[in-house]
Amino acid sequence: MESLIQTIAIAALPVIFAITLHEAAHGYAARHFGDPTAWQEGRITANPLKHIDLMGTIIVPIAILLLSTGGILFGWAKPVPVNFARLREPKRHMLWVAAAGPAANLAMALFWAAVMKLAWLLPLNFFSLPMVRMAEIGMAVNVALMVLNLFPLPPLDGGRIAVSLLPPRAALRYAQVERFGFPILLLLLFTGILSAVLSPVMHLVGGLIEFIFQLPS
Repeated sequence: MESLIQTIAIAALPVIFAITLHEAAHGYAARHFGDPTAWQEGRITANPLKHIDLMGTIIVPIAILLLSTGGILFGWAKPVPVNFARLREPKRHMLWVAAAGPAANLAMALFWAAVMKLAWLLPLNFFSLPMVRMAEIGMAVNVALMVLNLFPLPPLDGGRIAVSLLPPRAALRYAQVERFGFPILLLLLFTGILSAVLSPVMHLVGGLIEFIFQLPS
């Protein structure tokens, strides 16, 4: 029980911020490109309480972290409201609004890599090992969420990016996949197909970050 509590305590901060700041980044980008909906609803904030979904932000990710045998981390926050019609150039700016979430996860993965580097450089103390473990989880969670969300399946961010890049007729047809996107995602997740496709990419990205910061493997 003590080990379980320690794991949850160490994982809580990086997991919650990985998911909630991802959503806040969408809102910030939407406001920048002309849609103030998220700002008007108070969702452009680093305050996790504004974004937390009890099941998706806390219960599901923690359960996966504790029970995982190497599968893909999965979780969600309350979606930030974005009215794409209010963007100055909806089709083009949709790409940047969608990409803002994964970009936030990349920034956080780099931040946690810097924390890990600092932990290794500082003299060994009571906080060193928990700091290293928290940084490991922070890197893994953010890399996983970045790569997962870039998977080109609407309504994931990668799907919206694909819709933005496709010609108008193809984009309209591809956007219609969104109503089936979540069931398809769950099917791919629980059959292991998603892990088989995305795990090599996650390992590549994680390895590059470790190389940049010269972290021990």
